[in-house]
Amino acid sequence: MLAMIWIQVQLKERQLHRLRALAAERGLSISALVRDGVDNILAQMGKGAHTTRGQRAISAAGRFRSGHSDVARRHDDFLVSAYEASDE
Repeated sequence: MLAMIWIQVQLKERQLHRLRALAAERGLSISALVRDGVDNILAQMGKGAHTTRGQRAISAAGRFRSGHSDVARRHDDFLVSAYEASDE
């Protein structure tokens, strides 16, 4: 096990109360719960930043309708028109 470093953390009273209850329920120390929480956040940041963005992009595909059946083929034409319209 790696060496532990002591830090001081300030919590709101309600956070501490709920954390103590959860620690008692799970038979863990508050420190163990905090370490688990930090690990979860770091894991989400490591994979989630790209995964979440990618998942959002994939889930958006096909959800909107332009009313045109040839958007893939004429993408550049539609893009130029959109830019011209935004300049007006």
